[in-house]
Amino acid sequence: MDPGLRRDDNTVPTHIAIIMDGNGRWAKARGLPRTAGHKKGAESLRRAMNACRKHGVKHLTVYAFSSENWNRPADEINDLMQLLQHYLRNELQTLHENQIRLRFIGDLSQLDEHLREQVDETVNQTTRHSQFNLTIALSYGGRQEITRAVQKLAKDIQAGRLKPEQVTEQIIAGALDTAELPEPDLLIRTGGEQRISNFLLWQSAYTEFYFCDTLWPDFGESELEAALQDFSKRERRFGTAGES
Repeated sequence: MDPGLRRDDNTVPTHIAIIMDGNGRWAKARGLPRTAGHKKGAESLRRAMNACRKHGVKHLTVYAFSSENWNRPADEINDLMQLLQHYLRNELQTLHENQIRLRFIGDLSQLDEHLREQVDETVNQTTRHSQFNLTIALSYGGRQEITRAVQKLAKDIQAGRLKPEQVTEQIIAGALDTAELPEPDLLIRTGGEQRISNFLLWQSAYTEFYFCDTLWPDFGESELEAALQDFSKRERRFGTAGES
C-alpha cells in the first residue's frame, strides 16, 4: 500500500463505485469490434478489483449494463450477456479463493431465464465470503431503482404494514437494491465524460466524484492509485458546519 494511503484516518475509501466507460471507443480506435473492447474491459475489472483489495478497499460496485443499454443493437447485447456468462463460469474459483462475495443490483427480471439462474447460483455460492465485496449493476438505472422502492413501500402502506409518516430516509434506503451496502465514498468515471448517467442516484448524495480521461480497458492499478491519492486530499463534511 502506498504510504500516503492510510486506513487509520479514513483516507482510503471503504466503498468505490466505478462507471466503466470507454470500451467501444477503445475498440473503435484500434479498428476492432465493440466486443473486443468489452472483453478487454473485463480484464480491467479484474485489475481494478485486485488493486482495490491491495489498498484496503472493502466494496467495489461497477456499472456493467444500464437500463438504457437494452436499446443497443441486439448483437451487442447478446455479446455482452455471453461475456457475463463466461465471467460467471470462469471467475467463480477466483471468488472462492479470495473470499469475495458477489452481488448484483438492477432489474434482473429482464435477463433470460438461463442467465438469471446462473447469476443466482453464483451469488448464492459466494454469500458467506467476507473479505471483499463485488457488486455488479446489471440492467440497472438509479431512477428505476428508486421507483421500484417507492412501489414496494406503497404496497406496504396499502396493506397496512407501514404508515406514511413512518417513511424515513432509512426506510427508503432499506427498500433499495443496495440495502446491504454502505454508501459509496468515491465514484470514479473513466472515458472523459463528467456525469453519473443514472447510477446510484440516492446513494451518491455525499459521494466524492473523480473523472479521468483514461478509457476503461486501459484503466489499471496506477489509475486507481491516482484516484485514491486525489480522494485522500478531500475534506468530507457531509453537509456539516463549514460547508458552503
